[in-house]
Amino acid sequence: MYPPVRLDRAKLADRLDGKTILITGASSGIGEQLAHVLADCRVHLILAARREDRLHALRRALEAKAAEVSVFAGDLRDPAQLDGLIAFLHRLPDGLDIVVSNAGHAIRRSMRASLDRFHDFSRTMAINYAAPVRLLLAVLPLLERRRGHIVNVSTVSALLPPVPGWAAYLASKGAFDIWLRAAAPELARWGVAVTSVYFPLVRTPMIEPTAAYRRLPARSPQDAAAVIARLLTTRRRSYRPWWMYVAQPAAAVFRPLWIRAARRMAGGEEDGR
Repeated sequence: MYPPVRLDRAKLADRLDGKTILITGASSGIGEQLAHVLADCRVHLILAARREDRLHALRRALEAKAAEVSVFAGDLRDPAQLDGLIAFLHRLPDGLDIVVSNAGHAIRRSMRASLDRFHDFSRTMAINYAAPVRLLLAVLPLLERRRGHIVNVSTVSALLPPVPGWAAYLASKGAFDIWLRAAAPELARWGVAVTSVYFPLVRTPMIEPTAAYRRLPARSPQDAAAVIARLLTTRRRSYRPWWMYVAQPAAAVFRPLWIRAARRMAGGEEDGR
């Protein structure tokens, strides 16, 4: 399902030479691995995440590499902390070239278990939709000046029928995916490229709380980081795994069967199975 990713590191270093790159959600998983890949290039990496200790450990791990590394610790759901990141970016002497929107939060919970947990929906919307929209609106003038690039780390679930138990997560990821795709034609006229990356399951700390996912095939964060790095050289509009070109049409054709299967899945959740 996941063939190896061929990454031309010489081409990557040439295309990114001298650029300033923001990676959100950089303290673990895909964001952390992407920082390791890009640190071999002569770039300025700005690594943003909530966990300050992890960010500083990552910066120390990258000290001997070619990149200049800055870290910004903050919870992007907090407007004041997001304002701090935006102010930091606007003070950059060389502007901003690339934003990799990777920070996110996933919640799996049935409707029955969600009746008194509206905060699950508000917090996923805050980090998966509101924060990246607000961040991008604030830095788009910087990206326009540099003919920059936005990369959104999305999910294949945004392109497939929704799955029971994931209402909060899928609604928030789908909202930002649609917002960015709707903005992309306008941004192209500004010279700003947009890439939507539709990943399947990736073996990151975000999926660890879901026991069922530990048994499923998943892409490694190293492979996912290599995919994003390659997209930074091509500026393609989207990436999805090869099997999605079969899965998407099949999902449309067999949608009634999927709905019946989803009802059985939902029943199993409510029964505690």
